[in-house]
Amino acid sequence: MGHRKHHAPRHGSLAYLPRHRAKSPVARIRYWPKLDADTPRLLGFLGYKAGMTYVFTVEDRKRSPNFGKEVMRAATILETPPIVMCGIRTYTNSPYGLQQQTECWMKDPPADLERTLVLPEAFNTEEMIQKVQATLDQTTVVRAIIATQPRLTSIGKKKPEVTEIEIGGGTIPQQFEYAKGLLGKTITPDEMFKNGQYVDVAAITTGKGWQGPVKRWGVTILQAKGRKTKRGIATLGPWNPHHLMYSVARAGQMGYHQRIEFNKRILKIGKDAKEVTVKGGFLRYGNLKSSYIIMEGSIAGTEKRTITLRYPARPPRDVPEQAPTLISISLESPQGK
Repeated sequence: MGHRKHHAPRHGSLAYLPRHRAKSPVARIRYWPKLDADTPRLLGFLGYKAGMTYVFTVEDRKRSPNFGKEVMRAATILETPPIVMCGIRTYTNSPYGLQQQTECWMKDPPADLERTLVLPEAFNTEEMIQKVQATLDQTTVVRAIIATQPRLTSIGKKKPEVTEIEIGGGTIPQQFEYAKGLLGKTITPDEMFKNGQYVDVAAITTGKGWQGPVKRWGVTILQAKGRKTKRGIATLGPWNPHHLMYSVARAGQMGYHQRIEFNKRILKIGKDAKEVTVKGGFLRYGNLKSSYIIMEGSIAGTEKRTITLRYPARPPRDVPEQAPTLISISLESPQGK
């Protein structure tokens, strides 16, 4: 029997190069979808990854061979305490992209916001709102400045994440009125999303530090009789071109990269944390204290990582009309106790 060539192409897309560590542990949304709706709404939300379990649900995708049957699915639990709308920021189009115009802040921001930003003694909210209204005719984008409330979770953290979330739907004046009505108030996930909705999930992946080319790129381990090394690459490249090509698999940072996954389904949004907290609490997280979202499948990042949810940039064509039917959620201990 002749030797059969083992075909093992190198893994890992070159589209993500250079693979360096993310600037921030909170994912940055570079694109907000244009929402075709008459009423304005926030296009994103932030939560914290607690852990995974599994759920039994009724398959409601009509083209699935299991349609109508009970199926078991992996699920990720996110703890989603209400976010605080601290401010409004407006942008206008310029030849160099979006340019910030004006912003206004709530009168009495949360005390924990001092941990993230240097705040003035007082904000003159009315004067700021008038400035925003005066420039609304040039405004093309309205965004909300929001802060999370990690104190309401189990992660043992006080410093809030502060980020911008775009407001979509309606006209620019309607968006500003909507934002003005929410200024200084808290927003819960059930006000923005509904059960069964598809969202895009942005997160920073689990960091794995400096790894060699076998683990980082999946190159073949060299034969035992090879010279010098086994877990390296066989050649750094040809004589010509006379330089090291970017496509050659090298050792380097692996993990802690920003990634976004399109169209992950929300199975359930709930307020009673006892419904989903597993026995003994989630490993490296503990018990949930606040509202939660059950997402279908896995999500990038480690426990306690901040996860950003966004309205889908390219939603699937076939979306089931009804919310998914959850038969049961496994609360078994992840440690088998």
